[in-house]
Parts: sequence; C-alpha cells; structure tokens
Amino acid sequence: MEWAFTGPATLRTRLGHLDPALIASLDEDSFVSVCCEKPAIHRYPAAMGRRIHALCGVLTGDYDGAGANVWRNVATGDELYHRLRALPGFGEEKARIFVALLAKRIGVAPAGWQDAAGAFADDRPRTVADIHDAESLAEVREWKRAAKAARRDKQDRPLA
Repeated sequence: MEWAFTGPATLRTRLGHLDPALIASLDEDSFVSVCCEKPAIHRYPAAMGRRIHALCGVLTGDYDGAGANVWRNVATGDELYHRLRALPGFGEEKARIFVALLAKRIGVAPAGWQDAAGAFADDRPRTVADIHDAESLAEVREWKRAAKAARRDKQDRPLA
C-alpha cells in the first residue's frame, strides 16, 4: 500500500514538479518511461503512467489544472461520485473509496456522501480512507487480512 503512495514524491523528484498541465503536455510515451524508471512509481508503472497522463489532461482541460476543483462546489455525494467516476482510472470502487476519503479525512462531505461512498462510509478500518496514523494503518491491514481469510472483498461481499 505504501509503495503506491510514494509514487507522487518519486515523480516530483524526477520531473521537478507535479503540474498537471506540464505533465499533460509531455509526450505520453516519454512520461510513461519516467514512470517506469527504477524504482518504478507503481506495481504496474506503464499502466499507471498512462492513467496519470490522461488524468492530468482531464484536470487541465476540465478543472483548471487543480485536483481540488474536482470536489469544489459539489452539492451532493452523488455529484461527487460521478465527477470522480468520470476520471481516468477511477472505477466504481475507487470512486466510492475516494468519496469516503474526502469526507473522512479532508472534510469534503456533501449531502448524501454516505450513500455515494457505500460500504466505505462505515467505521470499519478497510481502506486508505480510514488511515490517519500508524495505528489505523495497522487496523486496516488487520481488517484486510481477516477479510481475505474469510474470502470477502473490501465491501465485505463474499468472493466468487
């Protein structure tokens, strides 16, 4: 889990910035090469590099180059969920987790955010939305271990 979250710092060191407009203006293959340098920014660096490049294009084109503009002025949790879901690399589950993260950790909690976050709105320590220190990180790891042993997914549904 921590490895993926060091990616932005690694990119900042390599590029000298994390400006979405500058990243979007780079040739995609060149940017992906930067993501794949050792140590790689992610377990799947080429795929993540393409997603980051596409995301920076959307942030630049639709949100004035600022990630916070994605959630700024949203009226409802449903609107927030749909904005997130439309971003490159954000599937249904990741968008719900991000809604929970914004509400629980950042204070961006529009009306109905719990419904938009689904299972991730609860108090179970199951995702990054529930991590705020070393102790809560350990709790999330333990929850994931127990869920895996019980053959359940992050939303506490039985695995097929």
